[in-house]
Amino acid sequence: MPIKKKSKKSKPSNLKNIFSYEKYWAECYGISDYLPHSVSEMEALGWDSCDVILITGDAYVDHPSFGMALIGRLLESQGFRVGIIDQPDWQSSEPFKILGKPNLFFGVTAGNMDSMINRYTADRKLRHDDAYTPDDVGGKRPDRAVVVYTQRCKEAWSDVPVIIGGIEASLRRIAHYDYWSDKVRRSVLVDAKADLLVFGNGERQITEIAHRLSRGEAIEKLDNIRGTAYKINHQQKNWMEIDSSRIDRPGKVDAVVSPYVMTEASSCSTANEAQKHQEYADEVAIPLKSIIKSLDRERCVIRLPSYEKVKSDSVLYAHASRVLHMETNPGNARALVQRHGERDIWLNPPPYPLSTEELDQLFELPYTRLPHKDYQQSKMPAYEMIRFSINIMRGCFGGCTFCSITEHEGRVIQNRSEESIIREIEEIRDNVPEFKGYISDLGGPTANMWRLACDDKEIESVCRRLSCVYPKICPHMNTDHEPLIHLYQRARQLPGIKKVFVASGLRYDLAVRSPEYVKELVSHHVGGYLKIAPEHTEEGTLNKMMKPSIDSYYEFKKMFEKFSKEAGKEQYLIPYFIAAHPGTTIEEMINLALWLKENNFRLDQVQNFYPSPMATATAMYYSERNPLKKLSYKSEKVLTAKGERVRRLHKALLRYHDPKNWPLIRELLKEKGRYDLIGDGEKQLVPAKQDKSYSRNSAKRLVRTKKNIRK
Repeated sequence: MPIKKKSKKSKPSNLKNIFSYEKYWAECYGISDYLPHSVSEMEALGWDSCDVILITGDAYVDHPSFGMALIGRLLESQGFRVGIIDQPDWQSSEPFKILGKPNLFFGVTAGNMDSMINRYTADRKLRHDDAYTPDDVGGKRPDRAVVVYTQRCKEAWSDVPVIIGGIEASLRRIAHYDYWSDKVRRSVLVDAKADLLVFGNGERQITEIAHRLSRGEAIEKLDNIRGTAYKINHQQKNWMEIDSSRIDRPGKVDAVVSPYVMTEASSCSTANEAQKHQEYADEVAIPLKSIIKSLDRERCVIRLPSYEKVKSDSVLYAHASRVLHMETNPGNARALVQRHGERDIWLNPPPYPLSTEELDQLFELPYTRLPHKDYQQSKMPAYEMIRFSINIMRGCFGGCTFCSITEHEGRVIQNRSEESIIREIEEIRDNVPEFKGYISDLGGPTANMWRLACDDKEIESVCRRLSCVYPKICPHMNTDHEPLIHLYQRARQLPGIKKVFVASGLRYDLAVRSPEYVKELVSHHVGGYLKIAPEHTEEGTLNKMMKPSIDSYYEFKKMFEKFSKEAGKEQYLIPYFIAAHPGTTIEEMINLALWLKENNFRLDQVQNFYPSPMATATAMYYSERNPLKKLSYKSEKVLTAKGERVRRLHKALLRYHDPKNWPLIRELLKEKGRYDLIGDGEKQLVPAKQDKSYSRNSAKRLVRTKKNIRK
């Protein structure tokens, strides 16, 4: 008997607006100029205590681009008294007591960046700067800041709940590969000993948490909030548990149709659903009716392999990563659970995206848009970069394997309204000091995904594709750039606005669908150079990245040059590339270097692949398997550049023109028998003899470094 297809929506109609809660009694204190970060500021506001205290690894900037300011202003709008302790000295618990004991909870984040990425380069070298600190001073936050800050909060007030969130906690919510220690670590919830973990942007979760705690609910009872993870010591009642290996078995590839098959037909369609259910029911020997009921996902949880198993078995690690990534669509994601020793880490499904109305209200809270007055005599690079920029959207449906935006912000684009964006431009124009008429960026995670979405909400709610644009743009994806063109035109015509730049990353395979958009962009919103990210030229690597073919770059380049010429402007594309990405061979890097030389590109800054927690490419790096496909112990092995020498070679090839890299490249080419690429010809990569400007001392240092690497 066929299963009746139910009508589905992208999110439930009864979803509570985050600004619709009854305000907490402390709203009578009104709005503060800055959220207090000292006792004297609290006293000036008439407070005897804080309801919530936020701990952050960033200096306090009261701007919506800084996560703690955004969360703090949101809680303030709900009526709560919110204090901020920014960049505390973590050597003792005393700095965590400066605002007294919070009435409800501590909220802890490492800041806008993962603390390890903030503190270390891709070569694991310690950085001596920090863009989120006054005067760019390094060392103001600890390694693994979420763990350290939480421990100090617990030392200060052991009976106060600690809720962790932000990018660092979000991307470490399950057992994860840690590049810096080169091992799999436990969920940060276990290591930090926090009470609750919020993943994703967090506004829905933190609002509900604050109101429920204020009504006297115990933190242990807050186990049903989407977008949160918590620890449990017992099996949950009334939940149907499915072993992840039954739906995506990491072993012999069987004939059972997997709900994770990444084809356009099965990922975006519910056809033959009854047949799939029946096959699955036959395999696990339970009634079909039970399977259908479980697939409603309301009371269904998928058990991932335990921390102990993924730590000792890299294929199981890749499998767990694959299953987690397939369970990120709020419309169909199920709860996940993973064993850590004697306890389980339970992950509720992801939160539903904010509506345009909610996002508008969030970005229009009364931010000063300035660093705290204590820091206004200092320069803070992260603030300088965004002080005149506008965030118009959230999320990304690109799914690039090396990027964690989708895992944190989601793949469903959350859009601000045009009116709200225009009001923010006017706010900057009229009230932000030193504004000269130039908006530095009108964008977000991806500049041109504003208002782009699946054209069928029912399909969107069941889709499991990791990317809406790979291997090619989904036919259900609306790629109409007309609303964005109108926004650009309206913004640049505002009185007092001299130019509106678009500096965020551009998805050029989408842009070429709208020549009118490319013309508007190139004619009015480029400042001589436009940065885009092909990331590589070779198909093998691009497939592992889930990036479009280099042909898309050529198509965009042709449009860019055509419209630049029509506008009478001399403008250039600046491409970004990644070296040492999993799946990249030395031969492919040589081909990329030759492509760069042929196109006369001399890159100043290059980036080796950085294995950030939870990224799909990080699972490739650690496991040397491809989690984009169904996994088995005999499945495709992914060549991975892990050694220091090979990673240095990859990076050196991107800077083929630098004499410092010639000895290393020359040695490589000889090893590979590519003598044809050594010489002074146009199609040769490095000269046969060293440039005179390259000193003997530099050469000796390179030889010593190579010897150390070999040792």
